[in-house]
Amino acid sequence: MRDFSKYQGVIPAFYACYDDNGEISPERVRALTRYFIGKGVQGLYVGGSSGECIYQSVEERKVVLENVMAEARGKLTIIAHVACNNTKDSQTLAAHAQEQGVDAIASIPPIYFKLPDHAIAKYWNDISAAAPETDFVIYNIPQLAGVALTLPLLREMKKNPRVIGVKNSSMPVQDIQMFRDEGAGDLIVFNGPDEQFVSGLAAAPMAQCLSCSSRRASCSSPGSWRKPVKSRTRSAGLSIGFARPAATCMRRSKRSSNSGRGSKSAACALRSQTSFRRIRRLSLPALHRSTRRSKNTARRMPVP
Repeated sequence: MRDFSKYQGVIPAFYACYDDNGEISPERVRALTRYFIGKGVQGLYVGGSSGECIYQSVEERKVVLENVMAEARGKLTIIAHVACNNTKDSQTLAAHAQEQGVDAIASIPPIYFKLPDHAIAKYWNDISAAAPETDFVIYNIPQLAGVALTLPLLREMKKNPRVIGVKNSSMPVQDIQMFRDEGAGDLIVFNGPDEQFVSGLAAAPMAQCLSCSSRRASCSSPGSWRKPVKSRTRSAGLSIGFARPAATCMRRSKRSSNSGRGSKSAACALRSQTSFRRIRRLSLPALHRSTRRSKNTARRMPVP
């Protein structure tokens, strides 16, 4: 059985960080990385959905990863999402990620066309071949990719020795259990959505079920951060910390602007919590105590 200890813990999805003109901001990327290091997270998932990879060029994604690694190398576990909508660019990012010394690369399936399993497997294996010394994580997010990871496809990918797990962001909790059972202890299951944190722990406590989100970070200037509210809980041997700094993130506007910048128009500030539920002071023992109190109260109520 492989050692997955470096992947155990909270691994936040890293936000895209832009300057006031909508360009990648190396300074803000580094500041956000230092923030996460200070919060004691296990690692970072760079270049995924929260990183707005689908809207960035290959060179922009390289700049983000290089600046994350400049701060996090040797301090955090780094998983770099490298998928593009063509194999060549994905391989370029995979090779670059290995050069930067990341712990693993990850990839969604090709989007737009719904390809058969054998074509998706070839796409993933070709990407993995470009980083032969780096672990590979399958990213299952069917609600955005349009293609779901199937068990036959997972079995095919298990033939690749670099495949170490699945980041599952599909909403059915059953998928976590299904991938865990198929892995038989030799695959790690990353639990993507915040909303599935408790149910994910219940579904796969022996499969190192992790929260790969904790979307509480800000990409605005560090000076605008307020003192975060932090809650910490221990359950099933995992120490989980959630931080809640100022919740604005600079996201690139894809609408045309009066300045004629087109797709590279000025960034707009969006509230990170508008898309995701807020998790406050999560504690499984507290949930259990609350359940017991409810039962005791029900017993004391007079029967009519």
